[in-house]
Amino acid sequence: MFDAVYPEIYEYAKKLTGVSALRPTFALNAMVPCDNALWLVYAQENGIDGFDGLIPKSYQASFTARHAKLAAIPLITYGTTLAEVRGLADSGYAVFKIKIGSDSDKDGDLQKMLEWDMSRLKDIHSVLRDYKTPYTSTGKLAYYLDANGRYDTLDRVQKLLDFAKSIGAIEQIVLLEEPFPENSGIDVSSLPITVAADESAHSDTDVNELIGLGYKAIALKPIAKTMSMSFKIASAANKLGVPCFCADLTVDPLLVDFNKCFAARLPSIPGMKIGVIEPNGPQNYADWPRMLSEHPVPDGEWIPVTNGVFDLSESFYRLSGGIFKQAD
Repeated sequence: MFDAVYPEIYEYAKKLTGVSALRPTFALNAMVPCDNALWLVYAQENGIDGFDGLIPKSYQASFTARHAKLAAIPLITYGTTLAEVRGLADSGYAVFKIKIGSDSDKDGDLQKMLEWDMSRLKDIHSVLRDYKTPYTSTGKLAYYLDANGRYDTLDRVQKLLDFAKSIGAIEQIVLLEEPFPENSGIDVSSLPITVAADESAHSDTDVNELIGLGYKAIALKPIAKTMSMSFKIASAANKLGVPCFCADLTVDPLLVDFNKCFAARLPSIPGMKIGVIEPNGPQNYADWPRMLSEHPVPDGEWIPVTNGVFDLSESFYRLSGGIFKQAD
């Protein structure tokens, strides 16, 4: 059904917006509620009461893990203070998503952007470098740099990485996400770290092209690009030996658990000993506690972040995070 309606919906979205080069994710994002509902109707009709039963057989090879813990990834924005960064580390977080590519003077000067990024990375690393964690292969905290497509050349990215090496931070960078604008066609295989695709990975076809350009990880977003497309994307990446991980798009608690169902079964990315997931709803919604109370299993032990991780108990797997239950 997804394959039948998606092309028509995408064409309608282009007509509606008047944007002929509209990103496919615009349409996919709008399809998420209907897609989720269709999967749950399919489950009811076929007597399926668990997420494992939903995974089509042809895609099951992509979901072989069963993590007991998922590292929750907090977002370090341009304005997050160093005191807040330290507070997160003291709370047990092991992976930090750091926004880079700041145009602080709003003048488009890429050299100033690079200098700002270097300074920001140095400041954050000075706070985090001595913390330890059992969840990474280095025993140190992990950095996930999100460039938002702001860089223009490999040389400029390499200068940032050379700087990271000079301050002793390079071994802690497990991901560099979307360094270049979408459709730039820049081959990233020469960069010495794992470069991840997110916004540019709209479909399984995109994934094949991006992996061909040297991308070594794919951000999976069932809560933004539908479960149907996410199964396709994960399968395409797995066939080429490239790991996926689950990122967020500021969603409510129940959609976070749709995401967790995927993240719990994805093999760990290089540098991590457990799965990862980026849930940024608590940082962006004003009334998160009320939203939590409307979750169908509000007291589920897998829902809160404890010492920087989600603990995925047997009940999480038995109840599939509550996604099959009726929400309030």
